[in-house]
Amino acid sequence: MDLHNHPDLHPELGPEVYVVDATEQNFEHTVIKESHKRLVLVDISADWCGPCRVLMPIMDKLSKAYGGEFLLAKVDADENMRIAGRYKVRGFPTVIAFVNGEEVDRFHSAQREPFVEEFIERHLF
Repeated sequence: MDLHNHPDLHPELGPEVYVVDATEQNFEHTVIKESHKRLVLVDISADWCGPCRVLMPIMDKLSKAYGGEFLLAKVDADENMRIAGRYKVRGFPTVIAFVNGEEVDRFHSAQREPFVEEFIERHLF
């Protein structure tokens, strides 16, 4: 189930939810709390960003392929600048891996699918 276009998230994110929009208002629940149950990848990007448009289809494809083993939390940097600032994002896209409420790794810019898949595999639990 893809809730990317739904502004209101359910209080409990089950494994059938694999893509969500994360905002300053729901970040604590959507990312921090959920990362105690499964890997959460936060993709901080912007609509105007060329490399973001290259990476997004790869992230979407892998989120579906893994079927809920991780949660892809999409953050629109223009609408959620405090999140980008809090995590010292210097360029877009930036993908941050969260496990047990903490950042464990990140990568920047558009990457090829094998790189992204290896990044995911490294952090699944």
